[in-house]
Amino acid sequence: MNADYGAPTELAGPLQQRRALYQPRLPPCLQGATVRVEYGDATATIDPTGAHAVAQAFPRTYGQRLVTFLAPDGTAGAGKAVDERPPIRVGVVFSGRQSPGGHNVVWGLHDALKAYNPQSILYGFIGGTEGLFANKTLEITDDVLASYKNQGGFDLLGRSIDQIRSSKQVSAAMTTCQDLNLDGLVIVGGVTSNSDAAQLAETLVQKNCKTKVVGVPVSLNGDLKNQFVETTVGFDTVCKVNSQLISNVCLDAISAGKYYYFVRLMGRKASHVALECALQSHPNMLIMGEEVALSKLTLMEVINKICDGVQARAELGLYSPSAGLFARLAENFAHHFYAIFIHIFCDKLMSRYPCSGKHHGVLLIPEGLIESIPEMYALIQEISNLHNNNVPVTEIPTQLSPWAAALFQFLPPFIRRELLLHQESDNSAQLSQIDTEQLLAHLVEAEMIKRTKEGRYKGKKFSSVCHFFGYQARGSLPSNFDCDYAYVLGHISLHMIAAGLTGYMATVANLKDPVHKWRCAAAPLTAMMSVRRHLRGPGAIPIGKPAIHPSPIDLKGKAYELLREKASSFLLDDFYRTPGGIQFEGPGSDAKPITLTIEDQDYMGDIEMLKLYLDKVKTIVKPGCSRDTLKAAISSMISVTHVLTVMSHPLNAELPLYHFN
Repeated sequence: MNADYGAPTELAGPLQQRRALYQPRLPPCLQGATVRVEYGDATATIDPTGAHAVAQAFPRTYGQRLVTFLAPDGTAGAGKAVDERPPIRVGVVFSGRQSPGGHNVVWGLHDALKAYNPQSILYGFIGGTEGLFANKTLEITDDVLASYKNQGGFDLLGRSIDQIRSSKQVSAAMTTCQDLNLDGLVIVGGVTSNSDAAQLAETLVQKNCKTKVVGVPVSLNGDLKNQFVETTVGFDTVCKVNSQLISNVCLDAISAGKYYYFVRLMGRKASHVALECALQSHPNMLIMGEEVALSKLTLMEVINKICDGVQARAELGLYSPSAGLFARLAENFAHHFYAIFIHIFCDKLMSRYPCSGKHHGVLLIPEGLIESIPEMYALIQEISNLHNNNVPVTEIPTQLSPWAAALFQFLPPFIRRELLLHQESDNSAQLSQIDTEQLLAHLVEAEMIKRTKEGRYKGKKFSSVCHFFGYQARGSLPSNFDCDYAYVLGHISLHMIAAGLTGYMATVANLKDPVHKWRCAAAPLTAMMSVRRHLRGPGAIPIGKPAIHPSPIDLKGKAYELLREKASSFLLDDFYRTPGGIQFEGPGSDAKPITLTIEDQDYMGDIEMLKLYLDKVKTIVKPGCSRDTLKAAISSMISVTHVLTVMSHPLNAELPLYHFN
């Protein structure tokens, strides 16, 4: 473990020093030392058919009530004096990959802890979960935090294997909690880390350990997204940094006029980062894993669609848009985000593009795209199974099934080497190490050469430049939004522990509004869980363990619809947008993710509205009301019940695409 973790350091540059002075904002309910805790109804899971499996796996923490935090109302006992509030001992661990804003979670937790009782103690576990297992701690103080406020990275404490899963690991974590006499443990991370937090919380309750376990949604991928979590800490910053890099590439492409840039972005299985960056920078094409998975496109079908886009740009002003390639485009892209341009603009292309075609462009892909292609997913699964059976890497190619071996040999040597890399800590493929952008560029070039030889393509020679924007943004100075959001979540974490909550995640709703309108809450981790299933339909059988799964792009959502509306300009017009660097002061400093601001995600507000209407019904329909009123209420309730029953059916449940194989 790095001996420098937590060491006070001098902030070297004036920007770092200036950022350390920024004071994150708090909503009104968190501006005092205590809050008013309001308990709502018991929670369920998003998939009713998996509720039984979740309840069986988490018998002591399933079905807990939704909790909201409000400002003290001034009633007796609402705000105890500091000396009446016992000191609290809390530990915090970075379990997920480093994301901008993570340090502010610790800062917010520390400030809330000391405001609650100055004698409270906050321990940080050095080296991530390995430090938790080995009881390697650092006491977090004002002096320690001074160098890390509003700074990027996770270098305050570091991180390691990102899991608390095996019996040995859970036992070691519990031993540490008992040895330190912790009242609470805060786990900072994404999908996998919070699934582990739920299991640890359940185990500690079973073992009568007093430590309360709570999770904080911090992930640059933005895939920890559900009815309670609108976005994750770090997503905004990472997308802004990447969008600036992409816009630079776009301007380079149009300046040289002869290269296609294939840019792969982080994001794991979901395409949230790629979608947000596309809306911010306006590249020519975006290939989303969710689209590919839904249409079950093969690798060569994806390649042909990219080639058709390249050819369409090259032939602008050279051919009649009503024939040939454009007819194929209309058919091939009928279900994809840039399909709309075919039907609207084909008749106007000749007048709009009188000059020769374009031989440059920018294509974005998520790092998880390769797993969305059916045959590649099946190949990766075979390799994963062989890894799990301890087959030596050198022998894996010889033990593949015939069709998988054929596909494996078809792929370029560099991809074959990368597919054989050992798995991540969550047993998934090392997507960040698989150069999917180079694979696509290689196959697109081969296809364009083939079309040239066949006389189907008459443009200039296709040339590509590949980039992977994966690690460049993880240590960036966080945006104001991420600074505020993380600091608020840190405060909520303390109040969750003080309220005796375990197996919960700190959440904030109404994030698209100013901070003073944010709603602070705690949602049970089990309410975010579902169980993977083989098929989608009435006969689908849940399999595997309940877990919080990555949430894919909603292809019916407003953000995706916005992309569809702009797709024609993106593909043909070089409508590149330059968002510039992150602004910390002045205009643009409070800008938030586009995908966050255009979606209607105030789930907590909708719950309150439902309660309001139910209360109105109870007020109107009560003993003594007219028979007509009673009959109307019964009829309406029957209709509502039928509709909700149908919507709750697994065939129509709003489950992520990746829940289905």
